[in-house]
Parts: sequence; C-alpha cells; structure tokens
Amino acid sequence: MPDALPSQDPATVNEMVTSVLTASRVLVAISARSLAAVEDTLTVPQFRMLVVLDTNGATSLSRLAEQLAVNPSTAMRMVDRLSAAGMVERTPDPEDRRVVRLVATEPGRRVVHAVTERRQAEITRIVATMPHEHRSAMVRALQAFADAAGEAQVDPTAYGSTGLPGWT
Repeated sequence: MPDALPSQDPATVNEMVTSVLTASRVLVAISARSLAAVEDTLTVPQFRMLVVLDTNGATSLSRLAEQLAVNPSTAMRMVDRLSAAGMVERTPDPEDRRVVRLVATEPGRRVVHAVTERRQAEITRIVATMPHEHRSAMVRALQAFADAAGEAQVDPTAYGSTGLPGWT
C-alpha cells in the first residue's frame, strides 16, 4: 500500500482502506443492480457520463472527458453510443458554432433519475438496518470522503426522497 498518510498508523490506514473497499463493493453492487433494472444495455461508464451531464448541464467533449478522467477518444465513443440511443444530444455552442456542446436528453435524464431512485431505495433499506447510533458518524465520514474526492453532494430532492423521517 502506498505511504499516502505518513502521519497515520499503518494499521489504522489499512483498516480505513479496507472499510472503504468493502463499502465500495456494496455500493457497486447496488449501482449495477439499479442500472440493470432500468436499462440493461447501458454500461456503468456510460451511466456515469449521463450523471455528469445531468448534474453539470451542457459541456464540451474535452471538458466531459476531463470530468470523467478518460481520454477524449473514449468519451467520444461513449457519446456516439449514447447519442445513437437517444440519451445524449450534440448541439452547437450559442457563442461559438464551431464548438459542439453535449447535453443529456430527456430520456437520458429519466434513466439517471430512475436508477438513482432505485439506488436510494436500496440504500435506505440497508441504512434502516444499521444501529441508529452509527448513522451520524457514517454521514460525516462519507461526506468527508466525497469532499476529498471532489464529488458534489447529491440533492436528495432531485430524484425523489426515499429517506425515513427523523433520520440523523
């Protein structure tokens, strides 16, 4: 394991990394099930592209590739597939017609919302089984993790809330 946290005890770092890896397995499984239930021909990277477009709005291919941490040629192939499926649209930039802007179409946004609602429902079911006293610590830790990764917080009202009242 790289020595990314030299001030931390290696056993503590290992425990944190192991916990996050284990949790990521759960979350990836939830993501895969949610995606398969809504759209069986969409890959996880293609879905991620739709999420970025739905969240951030119209963007250029180079900016989208940067946001996804992929090569522009990889992003272009994904856009081609999503465009053929009617989930992404290419539009001219109103300020510079030589620039093509990419935007999620209404069907693409519906897929993002449907998959996210399924994820919320399954995560809600899992969290409901957790001891109440661990929930606040989990929220703080996951928010810090997302912040460290540069991921914007999800607006729970954007996709329909499935949370239970009174949760902390």
